[in-house]
Amino acid sequence: MAAALCVIAAGKMTAIALTAFTLSWTHSVEKTEWRESWAIEGDRLALTEASVKGSGAGMDPGEGAVLRDGWWVWTPRLAPVESLSLAQSGATVSAWHLCHDGACTDLGALAGDGITLRPCDP
Repeated sequence: MAAALCVIAAGKMTAIALTAFTLSWTHSVEKTEWRESWAIEGDRLALTEASVKGSGAGMDPGEGAVLRDGWWVWTPRLAPVESLSLAQSGATVSAWHLCHDGACTDLGALAGDGITLRPCDP
């Protein structure tokens, strides 16, 4: 079976066939875009790249970051995780944007929306 990402929100689960995806959002204080690239590695999610369009409150570029086309880009050194928990505070100016294979969808547009992303069980 091909890899799939399970998106769990409002008591429903949706499976999306993919092996890699990008999450992006606008920082609630700095109003600057942040982007992360993730890959499914077995039963874990691995952060493969992070980028931020600027720096400021809690969003300084990571170690080894390089400026590329107006974005600070780096490869975080973090162990893969079982799942990602996304929350919408109501202070942000946008939802989370999940993109893969040229298609994007918004997640957590309303304050209090909680979303979990994890690899689906094979």
